Amino acid sequence: MALQNEMQSQGNWLFRNRSYLPLIFLVFGLGVYLYGEQNEIEGPENFIAENFEFMCLAICLIGFFIRVHIVGHTPPKTSGRNTKVGQVAEELNTTGLYSLVRHPLYVGNFFMWLGIAMLTENLWFTIAFVLLYTVYYERIMYAEEQFLIDKFGNQYTDWSKTTPAFIPHFKKYKKPKYGFNLKKVIKKEKNGLVAIFALFWLFEWASDALENGITYFELNGWFYAAILTAVLYFILKIMKKRKMLD
Repeated sequence: MALQNEMQSQGNWLFRNRSYLPLIFLVFGLGVYLYGEQNEIEGPENFIAENFEFMCLAICLIGFFIRVHIVGHTPPKTSGRNTKVGQVAEELNTTGLYSLVRHPLYVGNFFMWLGIAMLTENLWFTIAFVLLYTVYYERIMYAEEQFLIDKFGNQYTDWSKTTPAFIPHFKKYKKPKYGFNLKKVIKKEKNGLVAIFALFWLFEWASDALENGITYFELNGWFYAAILTAVLYFILKIMKKRKMLD
């Protein structure tokens, strides 16, 4: 198989499974974090150390709100979180954040996962994440662009010549063509918020369990945040099932 076809095939497979494969990264990240906690050498506390978790959370939320902005303004019948049908695009979106970068959703994903990678407090794991993310999404972006070239032809290639793939060009911003659709955001991005706070609580609980035993359970801020967002998620899930968000 030619390298071009192989990269496209790999990209399509990764695209269909992109909601599940990051779980492997999460398992390794949690292991690295617990190893570091077990072998941590106590040192003097400073502002960064005391607020590091909140810095990681801020980075995750930057990624989340990038996704919220994009999904809220995107045309109907685009891929979004779709993992079964494959690539879907009835219209080429070149406004809003798509006027700055060709793959803004993956920029948002990067920041969401970067915050989790940093939560391990391991510099080398964070660097490895950045490198693996580049290889991982490079193939997805390649397959996606091949699909868009086949579908939109010169319209896509002309736009791609002046729009960077991943690092935004802020001077090129154009106002979104479509207004902000809050219902669409709620339907498609409700699981992102609960996932962030659930992961932060998971890291906190795992650290406490390592020190005090697996049955140890502390009702801290991360726990309440995870519960609150989980309740919100299930409420929105019920609303979606009853077609209240259509």
